[in-house]
Amino acid sequence: MNDLIKTVEAKYIKKNIPNLKAGDVVKVHQKIKEGSKERIQVFEGIVMKIRGGKSLSGTFTVRRVTFGIGIERTFSLHTPTIIKIEKIKSIKVNRAKLYYLRDLIGKKAKKRKEFKEFEIWEEPEAEKEEEKLKENLEAEAKAKEEAKAKEQEELDKKFAAAKGAPVESSEKSEVKQEEEKKDDDTKKDAGK
Repeated sequence: MNDLIKTVEAKYIKKNIPNLKAGDVVKVHQKIKEGSKERIQVFEGIVMKIRGGKSLSGTFTVRRVTFGIGIERTFSLHTPTIIKIEKIKSIKVNRAKLYYLRDLIGKKAKKRKEFKEFEIWEEPEAEKEEEKLKENLEAEAKAKEEAKAKEQEELDKKFAAAKGAPVESSEKSEVKQEEEKKDDDTKKDAGK
């Protein structure tokens, strides 16, 4: 039975597991899907607790205070939505669970012994996913620009038709410009 569970879990377990502990200040890069759009959201805070170790059911809780309000998020260690975890610094603490941080406000919440450490745990496919997201955003922006240009051209045509001027498409105007250049060249040649 255990062999069967291990083979099923092997598909979902990440190869590059972060070595986190309570007191680490981390940035968690998580992929968020909103309808058909995808983006990467960064959540930065202090690791309050780690539960389940490095097993498939392992989780860690990150706390952050913004505008005087404490926010805690619990992340699954092996979830595919987490792209990258950056460890910014480590704070020396004597407890495994830092629940006492919930009651501390202001300067009391600051820790004295901080050690600057910087480590990154990243999935090998994360860079590819980030590039895909960037390409999708660029493609959407380009499509919007083309649609806007097309709409502007139609408005110009309507404006010209309302004014009573003959309607020229962009291709016809390019042909006329080339003809005018040729006429200018022939006039210059004739003048020589």
